[in-house]
Amino acid sequence: MAAEQSVRVLGPCPGARLARIIRALLLLLWFAARGGALYFHIGETEKKCFIEEIPDETMVIGNYRTQLYDKQREEYQPATPGLGMFVEVKDPEDKVILARQYGSEGRFTFTSHTPGEHQICLHSNSTKFSLFAGGMLRVHLDIQVGEHANDYAEIAAKDKLSELQLRVRQLVEQVEQIQKEQNYQRWREERFRQTSESTNQRVLWWSILQTLILVAIGVWQMRHLKSFFEAKKLV
Repeated sequence: MAAEQSVRVLGPCPGARLARIIRALLLLLWFAARGGALYFHIGETEKKCFIEEIPDETMVIGNYRTQLYDKQREEYQPATPGLGMFVEVKDPEDKVILARQYGSEGRFTFTSHTPGEHQICLHSNSTKFSLFAGGMLRVHLDIQVGEHANDYAEIAAKDKLSELQLRVRQLVEQVEQIQKEQNYQRWREERFRQTSESTNQRVLWWSILQTLILVAIGVWQMRHLKSFFEAKKLV
């Protein structure tokens, strides 16, 4: 039998093992980068915008919470109910796909239909004539992209899924999201290649034009010198 033969079977080489570990780490980093929470400070009449690269047909959910700076206590307090936030989202073609006013705390949702950089802007509904104008706001923002935007506990309760079925559904949606990301990267690569080819073509034509201009100037200078020498009767 093959197991009884004196053939030594080697395990995977360290390089292959290291490559698998690196791929796993990159995949984990990619999943971690698809959603993240942050907070930022803006004036009540200012606008803050973010750029998010999103594949096509991808759902995005943003949760936010605002706090108003209390000058007496010198700390940020929960914003008053009358203070709202206006959310505007534009696609890569600068078309508005979401423009809506929300409360001081809420959630906004949209689905991308064009791959590329989407602009997400937030600003308060305050004006320079309002009671709270001139104050500082702290906005806590959490943006979830793709399958990270799904509430799987709610999905399991609604569809009555078992733990195994829910896990399978999560894996399927993760694979679909990875496929969308791969398609988006291919689209970016094709767009970059087209831009490079167009730039190279323009550089080539510019070089040809420069050469023709230099030749024309040289011919003109030679004719001018010839006319000058003939007028001076040097030739």
